[in-house]
Amino acid sequence: MNDDIQKQINSLREEINGHNHNYYVLNAPVISDREFDELLKRLEELERRYPEFDDPYSPTHRVGSDLSAGFEQVAHERRMLSLGNTYSVEEVDDFVGRCRDLLPGEDVEIVGEMKFDGTSISLHYEDGRLVRAVTRGDGEKGDVVTDNIITIKSIPLQLKGSGWPRRFEIRGEVVMPWTAFERLNAERAFNEEPLFANPRNAASGTLKMLNSAEVARRGLDAYLYYLLGDELPYDNHYQNMLAARQWGFKVSDAMKVLHGIDEVDQYIRYWDMARKELPVATDGLVFKVNSLRQQLNLGFTAKSPRWAIAYKFKAERALTRLRYVSFEVGRSGVITPVANLDPVQLSGTVVKRASLHNEDIIRQLDIHQSDMLYVEKGGEIIPKITGVDLSSREPGAAPVEFVDRCPACGAKLEKVDGEAAWMCPNKWECPPQITGRIEHFVGRQMMNIDGLGGETVGQLYQAGMIRDVADLYTLDAGELALLERMGPRSAERIVQGVADSRQVPFDRVVFALSIPYVGGTVSKKLARACGDIDTLMSMSEEQLTAIEDIGPRIARSIVDYFAVPGNRDIVERLREAGVQMSMPKVDEALQSDKLAGKTVVISGTFTHHSRDEYKALIELNGGKNSGSISKKTDFVLAGENMGPAKLEKAEKLGIPVIGEDEFLDMIK
Repeated sequence: MNDDIQKQINSLREEINGHNHNYYVLNAPVISDREFDELLKRLEELERRYPEFDDPYSPTHRVGSDLSAGFEQVAHERRMLSLGNTYSVEEVDDFVGRCRDLLPGEDVEIVGEMKFDGTSISLHYEDGRLVRAVTRGDGEKGDVVTDNIITIKSIPLQLKGSGWPRRFEIRGEVVMPWTAFERLNAERAFNEEPLFANPRNAASGTLKMLNSAEVARRGLDAYLYYLLGDELPYDNHYQNMLAARQWGFKVSDAMKVLHGIDEVDQYIRYWDMARKELPVATDGLVFKVNSLRQQLNLGFTAKSPRWAIAYKFKAERALTRLRYVSFEVGRSGVITPVANLDPVQLSGTVVKRASLHNEDIIRQLDIHQSDMLYVEKGGEIIPKITGVDLSSREPGAAPVEFVDRCPACGAKLEKVDGEAAWMCPNKWECPPQITGRIEHFVGRQMMNIDGLGGETVGQLYQAGMIRDVADLYTLDAGELALLERMGPRSAERIVQGVADSRQVPFDRVVFALSIPYVGGTVSKKLARACGDIDTLMSMSEEQLTAIEDIGPRIARSIVDYFAVPGNRDIVERLREAGVQMSMPKVDEALQSDKLAGKTVVISGTFTHHSRDEYKALIELNGGKNSGSISKKTDFVLAGENMGPAKLEKAEKLGIPVIGEDEFLDMIK
């Protein structure tokens, strides 16, 4: 019997560790939060009943981790524990009753709050100024992400009013609003990048980016929910958070003091519906004992406070019939199966379609023709198929089969090595791939040609006016105006947008060419390293992999792309049309090796030049930019309002800190 118990425990640990990896490392969970919590509870129960099989490395002893090697890590002054959670109203009621039993003869107030679905953050303030922002990490230590947090406009850098403690910590949740999430996923879909499953993953991934400018562009927000410190203004949580709101923090209006189980239950019923109108994702509610003294008396377990509990909403689920599965061809030729459904209302929207992603998903779900399918959204805006109602399956219904030929051009499909995907190999003649590359070319982050959306590109292709991206530079306003739903004004707008695109810098031209695996960041590295298109077209795999961050797969893709005569022809026609095919010539007088071999960190705001201009000057003079201070840093270029944490670390490591006048004198 003991052998069977140990096998159960080991199996659960292995399964949970796998799901932790999917969630924290890959940002690609394959089960719901509730299913994960149920697995963890089963393991906790078995370990409690059979302590002889306990293991310090069991996932029950972990809080979870989002640590990244790209950031400085610091220990939390106070551990960031997770909350015990439940999907049962009765268990929330039991929590309230248990708190009363442990505090006999005392009035116990409960504060109800929204549980925002994002990524946890700890903000540290001294003398009314933000000095450090740290992720939750593993609960004991986290990553310092101050530079990224500064980009979130709802987080105050300098507090308003008065009355705050000289030194305190406030915790909250960094979130991505629905509008920002939809915009980001639309961009990723357009560029055929993997979509974020939900705003939580998008917020977490964004906060851990090393490019704070991209973080700022993505539009994160933050709600704060807990104040910690030795000199807090009030002896209860609710009033402290009201004070924090006065200091400039974004504190949810949903926060409310509740008296008794009836008010707690009413609060749950209200927000189970009202949350759907909020501008950000939520996945539940949090209930906390209001009195800080009572919180202290109730104490903590090894993993969570006894004075708080999280109630999670059940994911919205609907059952609807599969009408048919369509197979759609992307810009890169990858075939995506899509379930076309009888319309069903879910989370305030009508769902008619849901991606089935790839052949493996169809097989795992065992989908047959006309099946009744379960569709969920929960905290996710992207509908997903989660199961099949086998009891409703029609007798003799055939399984859904993945196509073996391209639905657009009829080419025999090929399996993508190491992936579950199939793709059409007819890259240069398959219509959806051609129009997809043109749509990519005209996009905002590429050539930014105004007036050319997907529908218009399709119309021009069908009319025979364009067959590749170079044809855009031969468009005539008079001919365009004759097209249906076009008109002279729209035609002139397109032609002007094409003309303006001739000034787009070379690195964005490289991105616009639709070279597989070459995104915006890689394009910049290639453009800077190569200098011009002729050099790029002539480079071997070995030469390309010598460039920073260019791996074998990217190098092979670039070589293969330019081995196609049609692609070289397009490049030549773009060159003849006046498109930028080289990096701008740099004044040799600005270049030097005065900073050769030196690593520089920039911090603060400047008077003479922008931060980006200073970064360019450092590179022009042979130096290397870095985002964080370490023993390898040679000096810090500091402007006004340099972060106190960076200054403290520089002083601790003995790294020189110089101002911009001294720096400009250094490079002359």
